[in-house]
Amino acid sequence: MTDRPIPDIIYTKVDEAPELASASLLPMIQAFAQQAGVSVGTRDISLAGRIIATFPENLTDAQRQPDDLAELGELVKTPTANVIKLPNISASVPQLVAAIKELQSQGYDLPDYPEEPKTEAEKAVRAKYDAIKGSAVNPVLREGNSDRRAATAVKKYAQANPHRMGDWTADSKTRVAAMDGNDFFSNETSATLSGAAAADIVLETANGQVVLKKGVKYPAGTVVDATFMSAKALSAFLSAEIEKTKAEGVLFSLHMKATMMKVSDPIIFGYAVKAWLAPVFEKFGDKLAALGVNPNSGLGDLLARVKGDAEIMAAIDAVTAARPPMYMVNSDKGITNLHVPSDVIIDASMPALIRAGGKGWGPDNKEHDCVCVIPDNSYAPVYDETIKFFKANGKLNPATAGTVQNIGLMAQKAEEYGSHPTTFEIPEDGVVKMILEDGTVLHQHKVEKGDIWRSASARKAPIEDWVNLAIERQAATGYRSIFWLDANRAHDAELIKMVKPILAAKGVADKFEIMSPAEATRASLETITKGENTIAITGNVLRDYLTDLFPILELATSAKMLSIVKLMQGGGLFETGAGGSAPKHVQQLQEENHLRWDSLGEFCALGESFRFLADTKANAKARVLGDAVDAATQGILDHDRSPGRKVGQPDNRHSHYWFTRYWAEALAAQGEDPALAKVFAPVAEALAANEATILAELSAGQGKPADLGGYYHGDAAKTASVMRPSATLNKIIDGLAA
Repeated sequence: MTDRPIPDIIYTKVDEAPELASASLLPMIQAFAQQAGVSVGTRDISLAGRIIATFPENLTDAQRQPDDLAELGELVKTPTANVIKLPNISASVPQLVAAIKELQSQGYDLPDYPEEPKTEAEKAVRAKYDAIKGSAVNPVLREGNSDRRAATAVKKYAQANPHRMGDWTADSKTRVAAMDGNDFFSNETSATLSGAAAADIVLETANGQVVLKKGVKYPAGTVVDATFMSAKALSAFLSAEIEKTKAEGVLFSLHMKATMMKVSDPIIFGYAVKAWLAPVFEKFGDKLAALGVNPNSGLGDLLARVKGDAEIMAAIDAVTAARPPMYMVNSDKGITNLHVPSDVIIDASMPALIRAGGKGWGPDNKEHDCVCVIPDNSYAPVYDETIKFFKANGKLNPATAGTVQNIGLMAQKAEEYGSHPTTFEIPEDGVVKMILEDGTVLHQHKVEKGDIWRSASARKAPIEDWVNLAIERQAATGYRSIFWLDANRAHDAELIKMVKPILAAKGVADKFEIMSPAEATRASLETITKGENTIAITGNVLRDYLTDLFPILELATSAKMLSIVKLMQGGGLFETGAGGSAPKHVQQLQEENHLRWDSLGEFCALGESFRFLADTKANAKARVLGDAVDAATQGILDHDRSPGRKVGQPDNRHSHYWFTRYWAEALAAQGEDPALAKVFAPVAEALAANEATILAELSAGQGKPADLGGYYHGDAAKTASVMRPSATLNKIIDGLAA
């Protein structure tokens, strides 16, 4: 912890569209909160901020900034923590490299990212950067388990104003393809530690022992897993699916999470690139290596490196012509599914495809059925069962559908599969062993060079907290409640051994069901199709997937979810939804000064944060602010003040004006705190009286390019100029804050 004062509410500084929206919304929040004696400050967990904080020795005093993520990591372990967390970039290597280059262009003397470190110095730099990429933020901040659901007002609005759903037909060729064995699911072993222990992870080979990781510490009661995916089996599977897809005449698509799963999934992605261009790699392997080609970085990086070699380019064109058409990220610009590992993120891409009736965009800029390649079987069955359900029953009707809430196990880095320092690409054939201090071999797997081996864990206290949170939520709602746990999966079987006794001891075993993910998917879809509600009680990765899948089907977006993390030491972390479409939003703003990002998730989190503050710091005015936030959010929905998608329509900034106006009006009208009503009555009047002028000023720059001074590390003054273009609105807000 630093010596800086800790604000009552910390609003995180992040990246892309959510951060642009903050440039508009946060001054309004701070001005209103100030009237209740509430301080709202920021801490920087953006990708650029994390990079800058990692290399202070390279920078000037003016450029240096504190390690805000580390500070927040300590703060969330205190009972008074109150953090509003917006979605940040979980960087893939291409994103990390792009951010470094941008910062270097701005005068930051940062080292390049060493793709293949050779010296000890390069290895040290690589280790620092690797700690930044992937899901580096969430495991640090999530010192509690997740309660994520659609806010009541948001759900009612979605039912009254149902979004468009693509039609499903029984003869759709869209399907999920997963490996039939030798994947993470089938090779998994799991054990619960009876006492505290430390483990070394070693690779025993014909040439001796290689220490992969030394002294990994676990408290008593921790569930520790280990597994691997066979590189040979993966390669064979990908090659077979490419040929099978071509025969079926549909699009080939790969759905991974190369951001959160920062070690494993980029490697799997690279195998897909190699399988797609197999003849090219066979013929030009040495030349590609000399050009610095790393298939894990994607087809886009490969093409940039070989574009000057006519022979290789001709070979790539020939292979592409012989392959099935590929699912496109941007067909107008020729950006394919395999261009950038972070472009197609499974928890956003699969729900969008399912919502569209199983259709994806092809290179001809038309929609087609798809083969959805999800190599590992741990969670592929969820999407497989969803697709089968809609083929048989037709599309979901958002106007009548019930809801799926989620209670997710994620505290203290629970189940951080593939995104942590216990995932390895095996350098040579051998046996990987996890060996405890007393010599006990906890896990062992016979592996081959190129296999992906990983271990993950879940501690006892977070597991118990997760089950108790589920019990509380079920008691509060009475909804059908299902633990999504597969007795045939090693890790899940260990969790079931812990879940059942807790439910029995609390006398609520009859109120819960335990099903495999595939069974639970079908049961949940059947439940919401009938207009009824259910609670999905899941592990960490499945929490991530389901809290996009069901909201996108129910609400058209996952960005409007209410996400409350009850921190285990008593604090509160309020998350604002997903940021998967944020890059497209930024691109649109830069090109035509229109930001379609919807801040409804921020509004929902803000109300919860104020009420939590009221309880923890006995600030009655904060509760009045929070309740008024809810009234303002309802006003946004009732009057359809959310941003439009196209330039010329109201955008994020217009939505913030309306939110602030409704908030001020609610505060002026309430009778619980006359002093606050007196403060906000003239604010509400000024906002209403100047409506036409403010809206005109907000719209004046639309249709023209917007200069932010950077993508990952924008210029604060330029960004404020773009996101706060109404002098009239600014005068009202800044006058309140003065």
